Amino acid sequence: MAVGLEERSEEYRAFALEQRGIEHVPDSDRKLRPWGLFFIWAGGIWNVEFLVYGALIVSFGLSFWQAFVAILVGNVFYGFLGWASLLGPATGTTAFMVSRAPFGRNGNRLPSLFNWVTQVGFEIEGIVLIVLIVEAMFAHEGVGLDTAGKAAVIVLAVAAQFVVPFLGHATITKVLRYLSFVFVVVFAIMAGLVLPHAHLSHLHQHATWWIWTTGLVLIVSAGGLGWTENAADYSRYLPSETPASRTFWAATLGGAIPSILLELLGAAAYLVSPKVTAVTGVPSSFASWFFWPFMILALPQLLSINSLDMYSSGVTLQAIGIRVKRWGCVLIDTVIAGAVTALVIFKGNFYTDLSGFLDYIVVWLGPWFGIIAVDHLLRRGRYDVASLAAARGGVYWRNGGVNWRALFALLLGMLAAMMWIDAAFYFPAYTSPLSSATHGADLSWLFGLVVGGLAYWLLSYSKVPAELTAGGSRPAGR
Repeated sequence: MAVGLEERSEEYRAFALEQRGIEHVPDSDRKLRPWGLFFIWAGGIWNVEFLVYGALIVSFGLSFWQAFVAILVGNVFYGFLGWASLLGPATGTTAFMVSRAPFGRNGNRLPSLFNWVTQVGFEIEGIVLIVLIVEAMFAHEGVGLDTAGKAAVIVLAVAAQFVVPFLGHATITKVLRYLSFVFVVVFAIMAGLVLPHAHLSHLHQHATWWIWTTGLVLIVSAGGLGWTENAADYSRYLPSETPASRTFWAATLGGAIPSILLELLGAAAYLVSPKVTAVTGVPSSFASWFFWPFMILALPQLLSINSLDMYSSGVTLQAIGIRVKRWGCVLIDTVIAGAVTALVIFKGNFYTDLSGFLDYIVVWLGPWFGIIAVDHLLRRGRYDVASLAAARGGVYWRNGGVNWRALFALLLGMLAAMMWIDAAFYFPAYTSPLSSATHGADLSWLFGLVVGGLAYWLLSYSKVPAELTAGGSRPAGR
């Protein structure tokens, strides 16, 4: 079965199996509205994971007010998510199909592979947290899970996780919209329980500015930059005539508002109990009666955010060139994520691995986004849909399906990111030359983005406009 971008009409309906994968979505089938895009992101990010991120950066040695500034500054970069969301209405296809424009069909396999690994990594994170929460529930009642019990929980967690991304975009949109209202209520209750006990004067630690950048990179990678590679996967169901400003603000605010509130609450909760850096320790910051309500509601929260990752990993597999239907790719990813989850549960050091994962993914993600953003500007948002779909030939074929200029810019940006990363306490442990020279600063995400984007611009500023003329490119879907 060839997987392409050919248009195919399909009813957009929740709780029915979405047959479409990376194929172009015709305007007649684009039923999403900006308000719906807002709730996709808000519903996914109203999540206990983001509360833990806020606590984690305080645990690095930051004071509450340093964490406060890092959270506000870091979440400004949800503007990257808003920008990346513009590609969906413009093309009617997924992020890593649009990525073929700068990289070429075959050259795009490398960043697509990086993205697939990243998405599966986030899926594993979510499933591990679900398993840890269930273990904590049993432990709270004095019951310890043996190996067989843990294995059973992993199987059940993986099976539950599979359902919503398997059904597809319309189901994810509806489920996250309704869950977001429930999660807002839970957040308000948690804030009411924590804030009266979070005395800022009780924490006197104060980190250097350089260590502050390490907290910032976690916020940026888990937030605005870390979601750019998913953006078009969800905004592609917006009609092509949707005003760019409405698309931008729907995605930006849908992500930034819950992220800021939850991370600030997490930073405050750390003042009450340092155990909040682990999901299973979060209830210790609240009243004892809140243990069961929190733990039970944390499960659908984690399933909801994982749905975003698992849907995107499926369409990314198709963009790589795997000749399997979208739902089949979700099944493949489910099996892989479940197997690796078992390894992490039985062998890993999860919270250290999580911090390292968030630190290292920006090495490729920053340069890739810089290239995508520059390419979008150079071609003025105009893409040739037929060339994105073509198995051979077309505007983006270039040298055997590879644009070496884009790949060179990506690798140069990744090298730049590795020159300014501080991963001394993660696996694999590594401290870059620039980080050593700046007392532990980590500006990998920014350095890689700027170098990758600038290199692509220097190599392509005259080439991309010529492609527009040669290919007769037009805003997709118009």
